[in-house]
Amino acid sequence: MAHQADSKRMLDDRGYSGRTLHGGNPAALLEKAVLDRIVESYYWKEQCFGLNEATLCDRAAELTCIGGTFGVAQKPTPFLCLLLKLLQLVPERDVVLCYLRQPDFKYLTALAAFYVRLAWEPKDVYATLEPLLADYRKLRRRTREAFAMGYVDQFVDDLLTKERVCATSLQKLPRRRDLEDLDVLEPRVSPLGEEIDEIDEDVSPAEED
Repeated sequence: MAHQADSKRMLDDRGYSGRTLHGGNPAALLEKAVLDRIVESYYWKEQCFGLNEATLCDRAAELTCIGGTFGVAQKPTPFLCLLLKLLQLVPERDVVLCYLRQPDFKYLTALAAFYVRLAWEPKDVYATLEPLLADYRKLRRRTREAFAMGYVDQFVDDLLTKERVCATSLQKLPRRRDLEDLDVLEPRVSPLGEEIDEIDEDVSPAEED
C-alpha cells in the first residue's frame, strides 16, 4: 500500500516536492494515460517496489525486449515500468553513464538511453547518445500486436529523430546543425570517416573517370 501511495503522490503535481527534471515533476515526462497503466500494472506493483539505483540493474538485466504498451488493453511493458522507476529515482549522472556504457546488458543500455533522451538537456543528449549509433547489438521490440527485431543503433536513432517512441511523446530536440552553429556542439565525426577516407585514397584517377 505504501508503494502505491508513493506512486500516486508522484503522479499528483499538487504540492510535489521531490527531485525535478526540466523544472517539474519527472513523471510529467510520460503521458498521464500511460502513467496510470504503469502504476496499476502487476509488474510495477510486484517488481518495482523498493528498487534503488543498484537493484534496478538486476531488473533491467532480466529484460527481454524494449517497448511501450501492448495488446488490446495497452498494458505497459516491463521496459516502460522501469523507465518510470528511473524517472522516480532521478539517479546521478555518473550512475546513468554506468548503465549506458556497461557492456553486458543491452536492455539496460537501451533503458538508460531512453532516460537520457527524456531527462537531459539537448547538448548532453546528442553528446551521450551519438556514440551508441555504432552499437549494433540486436534488440527485440514488443509492438502493439507482436514482436519485431531491431538494433541498439536503430533505437538510438529513433530517440534522436522521432517525436514518439515506446508510447512516449518526446520533447522536440533542436537540430544538431543549429547547436553546432551556436558553438554548443562540436561537429560530429562519423565513426566511418577513416574507412571512407581509405576507400577514397584507393580509388585511382582512372577509376574515377
